[in-house]
Amino acid sequence: MVKIRPFRGLRPQIELSSRIASKPYDVLNSEEARIEVQKEPLSFLQISKPEVHFDSSISPYADEVYEKGNEIFKKFIAEGYLQRDEEASMYVYSQVMNGRRQTGLVAGSSIDDYFNNIIKKHELTLIAKENDRIRHMKTKMAQPGMVFLTYRNIDEITAIINNIIATPPLVHFVDELDVTHQLWKISDSTITHTLQDLFATRVEASYIADGHHRSAASAKVGAAIRAAKGEYTGEEPFNYFLSCLFPSNQLQIIDYNRVIKDLNGYSSSEILEKIQENFEIEVKSKLYAPTSLHEFSMYLDGKWYALKAKDHTYDNNDPIKCLDVTVLSQFILDPILGIKDQRTDKRIDFVGGIRGLGELSKRVDSGEMAIAFAFFPVTLDQLMSIADNGMIMPPKSTWFEPKLKSGLVINLLDD
Repeated sequence: MVKIRPFRGLRPQIELSSRIASKPYDVLNSEEARIEVQKEPLSFLQISKPEVHFDSSISPYADEVYEKGNEIFKKFIAEGYLQRDEEASMYVYSQVMNGRRQTGLVAGSSIDDYFNNIIKKHELTLIAKENDRIRHMKTKMAQPGMVFLTYRNIDEITAIINNIIATPPLVHFVDELDVTHQLWKISDSTITHTLQDLFATRVEASYIADGHHRSAASAKVGAAIRAAKGEYTGEEPFNYFLSCLFPSNQLQIIDYNRVIKDLNGYSSSEILEKIQENFEIEVKSKLYAPTSLHEFSMYLDGKWYALKAKDHTYDNNDPIKCLDVTVLSQFILDPILGIKDQRTDKRIDFVGGIRGLGELSKRVDSGEMAIAFAFFPVTLDQLMSIADNGMIMPPKSTWFEPKLKSGLVINLLDD
């Protein structure tokens, strides 16, 4: 069962929340982050991506970059931009995008649950990205970005949270993407204890929706602090990591699409001929989005195509073989386009569905890429089934929107 705890959150001054809270560090490259910081000098990206203060010739993994992030973090605290709550609390974080609301509980999630697979994973992590987050956390002794967790809905938990969001929020703002962000603080120990008990007795597991590197880094930093101290109670802040837990029935996964730089030496007609062995192909007169599982969109030579996977290409009784990302990899990317490892191959790039299918045709039409594929989104049931079976999804299989803001609530690793 799932163990959570309240903590003394470090938060922006309420009137500065909309200015400080930023996009997560991993949805922007360094140049995009520099532009964001130029537009908003108080953006938390100064702390989460401190390379924005350096010339692009300086590695984002250089010692001085991490030191700069810590310097600015301490400055934000010293100047009162970030203030720590006096009492241990949980928080409710609600987002509304395109009329759809998702509301999560911000709490500390146990690193022991992470190590014992009660917090379940569905992606592999990259050591370089883990080490980057570890250095950020160790330098600041803080977890600045929430891990996006989900769990199977429990009505009693939802009822408590619904009562809270019926009251005026502490924080309310609408961001540049027209997403509404609201935050409530739960400092009533009766309510936090009830929520802890409900998670400990009713929620069998939580699932990482987004934040595999943040959670892995947090668990490793916590374990390192334990080893260094030798003695600990298990309730210290470093035994938990900053998380926001959403019921799965409120979430929506959107597509995460692929663009490839070249046709692996084939002509367009040869590519179509090879694809036709395993897919039914239909030319579309305009931009086309898949309408069901096992259907893909393809953009090639200025034309959109619908690709319907033939029955032998998937197995709906197998959690991995039923995934469309697996079908595309096994029957097009690997055997035809020569993409053997999507995690390391430089010829492939990934485009979140939030950018729209027009982004795919734009990148192909520009000559940067040669071919693009779009998916019907993975379902939450598929994700949880894979995690429950201890399996790993292919890379870049899921994209969640809206993203959780960084810097809205921070967990310090000391008391």
